[in-house]
Amino acid sequence: QVQLVESGGGLVQPGGSLRLSCAASGTIFSSNTMGWYRQAPGKQREMVARIFSGGITNYTDSVKGRFTISRDNAKKTLYLQMHSLKPEDTAVYYCNYDGRWRAYWGQGTQVTVSS
Repeated sequence: QVQLVESGGGLVQPGGSLRLSCAASGTIFSSNTMGWYRQAPGKQREMVARIFSGGITNYTDSVKGRFTISRDNAKKTLYLQMHSLKPEDTAVYYCNYDGRWRAYWGQGTQVTVSS
């Protein structure tokens, strides 16, 4: 059974930075896709960034050039480095792992960008 635990969220001023972490437990394959999603109040959950086998990444347009996704397979940890944060980045951020039979989700970590 895969479990995902996010950390690193918090309150930050516009223009600030945060790094989110997602610690995975259970059987994790480095060839399986992992990603970060977010959900703002009153909005649908959206993909923020994904990392595929071989380290290929993709990002939603609104975060390109500001966010970087990475993973440490030895530590079974996924990261999201966020720079130049904007108020519209405020949301609950969720970690995702695409297992062979189903997708797994963490409980989420709140990111609030406000002055």
